Amino acid sequence: MMITTSLKHISPISSIPRLSASQCRSNHRSCLLISTTKAHLSDQRSTRRYGNGVRNRKLNFSWMATVGEDNVKATTPVIPPSVPVRVAHELHQAGHRYLDVRTSEEFSAGHAIGAINVPYLFKLGSGMTKNPDFVEEVLAHFRKDDEIIVGCQLGKRSLMAATELLSAGFTGVTDMAGGYAAWNQNGLPIES
Repeated sequence: MMITTSLKHISPISSIPRLSASQCRSNHRSCLLISTTKAHLSDQRSTRRYGNGVRNRKLNFSWMATVGEDNVKATTPVIPPSVPVRVAHELHQAGHRYLDVRTSEEFSAGHAIGAINVPYLFKLGSGMTKNPDFVEEVLAHFRKDDEIIVGCQLGKRSLMAATELLSAGFTGVTDMAGGYAAWNQNGLPIES
């Protein structure tokens, strides 16, 4: 038996609905799965800045919590660090590898020197569709512990791709805010 509760009883601190002990013990079951609504945080930048120019960006995610009598466990997605293009360039010069997730056509028009292209999305008619083999294709070029800068055209696809790579177990992933457009505008080295 599953217990449901209205979201109007949400605690402002924890964002987890408050439940009485009797609600949690329904039929001697002490755990309840609560799914919250999606937080509309799409493309907002957090105010947390680090001394090295790194900042985090938030994505649109839902999260779930398992609530029991004595425990509350929340799982949230891992959000990659995001750096401006100049910091990304310095990281690239220091040995980080550059993963360009733009389409092959965009990549052919110009890219950062030494970049490897694995499209995150493909053009399909007038829209785009996700590359179903993205992680496997990245694994053909990178190890999970490689230091990787992920870039795209404007910064949105790279953030999605970097988040997916972190979820797949990659550990050294950094998103480049602003994408190739900002890289080019800053006069950073490119090749065709």
